[in-house]
Amino acid sequence: MKQKAVIALGGNALIKKDQEGTIYEQFANTRDIARSIVKIIKKGWNVVITHGNGPQVGAILLQNDIAKHITPPMPLGICVAESEGLIGYMIQQCLSNALKKAKLDKSVVTLITQVLVDQDDASFKNPTKPIGPFYNNEEIDEIKQQGFCFKRFKKGWRMIVPSPDPKSIVEGEIIKKMLEDDIVVIASGGGGLPVIEKEKWGLDGLEAVIDKDLASERVAEAINAEILFILTNVEFVYINYNSKDQKPLKNISLKELEKYYEDGHFPQGSMGPKILAAIRFLKAGGKKVIISDIEKGWEAFQGRTGTHITR
Repeated sequence: MKQKAVIALGGNALIKKDQEGTIYEQFANTRDIARSIVKIIKKGWNVVITHGNGPQVGAILLQNDIAKHITPPMPLGICVAESEGLIGYMIQQCLSNALKKAKLDKSVVTLITQVLVDQDDASFKNPTKPIGPFYNNEEIDEIKQQGFCFKRFKKGWRMIVPSPDPKSIVEGEIIKKMLEDDIVVIASGGGGLPVIEKEKWGLDGLEAVIDKDLASERVAEAINAEILFILTNVEFVYINYNSKDQKPLKNISLKELEKYYEDGHFPQGSMGPKILAAIRFLKAGGKKVIISDIEKGWEAFQGRTGTHITR
């Protein structure tokens, strides 16, 4: 059996800074990413690809809002599923083409993924995750009547929703079987769809979003991956980030990382979930976590750059 890696693409991987986010730009960026992934596959690894969806689901929510007087808007869970499909389609097509060009006979499939959460998760009483477009003061009065929670930011008001902790991947065994059949799987897009198990009903979706790095770690656990590879917009994890004392972490042990995490070096709004995912993965038996810039993915996987965390 080949070694397995989960490759977690950052939420802004497909839309670069200063881009409008047109579908042509996103496809071009996806083709660049696919080339690095093909190199990893060519080295004999079976991979599951996960991804964020922040810009894409935000656009879907904005489209829903603008067209709400013409056609019924869809709930958040459906919007997340839409984004899983559209991003999965781009990755699936670009990666399939790149594999064919490299003369690698492998199938690629996108799986709409459900993620089990606890219905008593504290986030349901204290939503904190901002999503969707910004609204001005006049717009917010009407929208607040729909029962959503909002928070004011510098640019205006944004909807905030619960972000429960993922417990397990509903389709985990399916992903594992597809890997055994030598299929590349794109799963848990945007953190997957949060669901609870209801007695005498079964699975039921929730109006919430799951952090994609924490969900990616649960995918890695489900398939017994050796490596969790998190690609983001910085080359290294730093302590004292954005200060004169900032220091890149290159090779670090789990014990050292936990100490930095407990000391508050990694904010929840940025690097915090990635570090928590790394800690969970290694404690669950994973061999290594790599965190680096998406532009340097292949170099980081080879050990030439990035932050490498081991037990």
